[in-house]
Amino acid sequence: MGTVSADSAVTKIVWQYSMPLPEETMEFLRGIAADCCKVKNVVYGKYAGIKNLNNLTPVYNILNEMRHCGLREQLNLPVVYYELAIAEAVTNIKCNWATVKNKVGECITANENLSEDDKIYLLTVLKMNSVYAAILNRQEYEMPRNAAELSLDIKRLNNLLCRLTRRYLTQPRTEGTDKFRVSPNGYSYKNGAIRIVCRIPRKRISIPLRDNHTFDRQIQIHIRQNDVALAVPIDAKVKRHQDYENTVYIHIGSQDMFTLSNGHIYGRLLEEWTNPETERLTKKNKERHKMYIAYHQSAEDGDARKAASIEANNLGKLKYDRLKEKERTRTTVFINTEINRMVREEKPARIVITRPVTKNKTKIYSRSANRKLARSFHSYIRERLAYKCRVHSIELVEISSKDTGSICSSCGTEGKRQGRDFLCEDCGLETTIALNSARNIQQKYLGTVNK
Repeated sequence: MGTVSADSAVTKIVWQYSMPLPEETMEFLRGIAADCCKVKNVVYGKYAGIKNLNNLTPVYNILNEMRHCGLREQLNLPVVYYELAIAEAVTNIKCNWATVKNKVGECITANENLSEDDKIYLLTVLKMNSVYAAILNRQEYEMPRNAAELSLDIKRLNNLLCRLTRRYLTQPRTEGTDKFRVSPNGYSYKNGAIRIVCRIPRKRISIPLRDNHTFDRQIQIHIRQNDVALAVPIDAKVKRHQDYENTVYIHIGSQDMFTLSNGHIYGRLLEEWTNPETERLTKKNKERHKMYIAYHQSAEDGDARKAASIEANNLGKLKYDRLKEKERTRTTVFINTEINRMVREEKPARIVITRPVTKNKTKIYSRSANRKLARSFHSYIRERLAYKCRVHSIELVEISSKDTGSICSSCGTEGKRQGRDFLCEDCGLETTIALNSARNIQQKYLGTVNK
């Protein structure tokens, strides 16, 4: 059972938008983003492998090496962009290693051929970067203290660790040339515009803004069609409510977003917001696929005029992306509004939900089911719920979802699920699957607490 506790402050992203910009300015911004992308890929190539696993902290060591490698001078990229691109790449490498360690740890835990001593040794090594790096690079290392007295086949275990790491370790790479970061000393404000450092010394590019807000922190510049959006992290104060005393048990569903054990529903008929857009995109993508086939066929047949016409009139993504983003924004506004309403009306001091269930990798899903899973907002809902809990000093508790779906919340026997309904033949309970699950979450949590 995991608990997310509230901190004294939380960070949220505030968006600021520019006025439409001239093509010269847009070209400059795209050039900076492209060069930052190149810097990140160089860092990935040099430091994402096993030889540098133990050299990723502190980042200053890598910064010093990259300062003297000549890449910045070659690209003519100002320091305020260059060093932030390096730092971001190192952070991504660390995240990549964390993912690898998690996957390797899961394999070790699930391996029935390993003894408990073997698992203790391997899981201990995963937590010690210096030892883990030495094993991967076939170097000498000091045995961890809690494994020194264990009876182990060290060579076999180390080989297993190397094999699992090779299976999951990939080199990060980015092709994104639509955003970059700039530090506070890389910009200033004047006459309603943000002025960012140019490639020419002591000269700045002016970007007129739609509002007069100013900031003094690192920002991320997102390049759009003819303007930019600035993502600014700011600290939001945590709210503490004296009248928030309830414990709320929530089933997070696809049809209705939140079903509480007391019968209240928030985000009713969420699927009616998401399914039409999924069906629209499915139909649109089928049409675009036909046009792609026609485009390639025309190119192969030497009909350059027809191929150019198809490319110009049928394969553009501006309208496609704009409509897709519009519908996503509409759905996210609905989700956030309903979470806020739930917090305001239920006044929870604690919220209990189940941990997310991973998709069954052995089951073959239909294409329509896969599209719905791909466009599911479950992870976004959980992320926003966790954020709202931090903002309002609400304790968020996650429990296992085992036995919360198919078991009757009234008598504890196996029930039947038909569509949205849950039926129990033993006690005659008739309710919805979501409400039955929410009540099971409540009973399971209370039973764990009482024990």
